[in-house]
Amino acid sequence: MSGARVLVVDDEPQIQRVLRPSLTASGYEVREAATGREALAAVGEHSPDLIILDLGLPDMDGKEVLRKLRILTRTPVIVLSARDRESEKIAALDLGADDYVEKPFAMGELLARMRTALRHSQDTALESERVAAGGLVVNLHKRMVTKNGAPVKLTPKEFDLLAFLTRHSGRPLTHREILKTVWGPAHQNDSQYLRVFIGQLRAKIEENAATPKIIVTEPGVGYRFIESE
Repeated sequence: MSGARVLVVDDEPQIQRVLRPSLTASGYEVREAATGREALAAVGEHSPDLIILDLGLPDMDGKEVLRKLRILTRTPVIVLSARDRESEKIAALDLGADDYVEKPFAMGELLARMRTALRHSQDTALESERVAAGGLVVNLHKRMVTKNGAPVKLTPKEFDLLAFLTRHSGRPLTHREILKTVWGPAHQNDSQYLRVFIGQLRAKIEENAATPKIIVTEPGVGYRFIESE
């Protein structure tokens, strides 16, 4: 897809020197990030159409970056990594990667995988940047929330929780699924911890937290986000 915005997340200068000219020559608009934090910020600021992600980043594991990305966006992610163990590939794909290319790689193969991922992203119903529920409006990419036009101040973790719920609007999400995605596998059984955060979130976004209409409880299961018709 000529003109598509590609975010390359890799801290190896030689990889950046190879990818930038090759991708630019193929018609892509390229941005770069050398750390996980830079990558997450760039996604919010520039809304890339595709992300190429190395797993060996200096500040956090690439799989953790992938987990955080999947809270906020369905943008296609191609993992580009020297880790060739099957378990690493499976873990990345389970976390939501669209493809996995091993280093060293052939540029022609990478470009073909990119075209395939972009085609698939066009063929599926992509998430909206803006989700509305009554007077609540959530802008996922800008990480902004308003209620009846007024800004709502959320902590980073409260926003991550709300973003994950909105991405799966209308679908019941289990306690375990929410905890594992938003807080990580070590917290997947901390249901009481989740109840506290849901209570805090409801207090900020619901008209009446005692009778929630946006984040509703699914008894014995978890929670469901109810989007406006």
